[in-house]
Amino acid sequence: MEVAAHFVNDSVEFYKWSLTISDKRVEKWPMMSSPLPTLAISCLYLLFLWAGPRYMQDRQPFVLRKTLIVYNFSMVVLNFYIAKELLIASRAAGYSYLCQPVNYSEDENEVRIASALWWYYISKGVEFLDTVFFILRKKFNQVSFLHVYHHCTMFILWWIGMKWVPGGQAFFGAGINSSIHVLMYGYYGLAALGPQIQKYLWWKKYLTIIQMVMIHLNTFFVIGSLSASLIFITVLIITSHTSINIKPKAWYILYIHQDLIPSLLLCLLYFPRNVILIHSDT
Repeated sequence: MEVAAHFVNDSVEFYKWSLTISDKRVEKWPMMSSPLPTLAISCLYLLFLWAGPRYMQDRQPFVLRKTLIVYNFSMVVLNFYIAKELLIASRAAGYSYLCQPVNYSEDENEVRIASALWWYYISKGVEFLDTVFFILRKKFNQVSFLHVYHHCTMFILWWIGMKWVPGGQAFFGAGINSSIHVLMYGYYGLAALGPQIQKYLWWKKYLTIIQMVMIHLNTFFVIGSLSASLIFITVLIITSHTSINIKPKAWYILYIHQDLIPSLLLCLLYFPRNVILIHSDT
């Protein structure tokens, strides 16, 4: 019990300390003052994953055609806006596509990027509806472990990203992902219009190819960033207060999450000496 109490106390103190180095620009933005709303929504999502299939077990699946049309095309608009804002603002700010540090200034373009990333974070919460609609339509086979893992962790991790590192290299993964989601939700929206439109959706198979290209692009830029400074391992295994500056490092938690297994394997194979040295320092 003493060990557990000590761990809880250290965790609380660490969180209080971490708030002192969070980005002051976003602390009064909706959902950003506390992690509790994000955690509560995530818990409700997990609760629905348990209760939803049981509720639908002896019921007919919902059709939800009109709902899906509105939802999918709304997501097209939202993701297009995010991708557009990130592209325009990052180019205006002269961002590097390989390794861009976070700029915490009140510069117009930096705030614009942070705002677009906030909308990206919000979109991760809205995407919980993907799972809700699958369950209400009794498409339980679509609710795989990877589907749930992706949706649940992205929302929480992007709250962390917005709290401490709303900018910098975050723009690239979010921009690429939003661009792909424009195509993906566009396809789902068109498919929901009915058979008269579905016959023109021959390009569905290319969506998977594009998504695979996106994964490899993200992995490439992750490794490129890490080759400049292999600091993500320190953040992943940190357990207590240190003199380490968390702010420029926390982004790698989010970035590695996108392609966790391939990125870690590549890093462990390509940078074994650096990983060992960093691990020993902690």
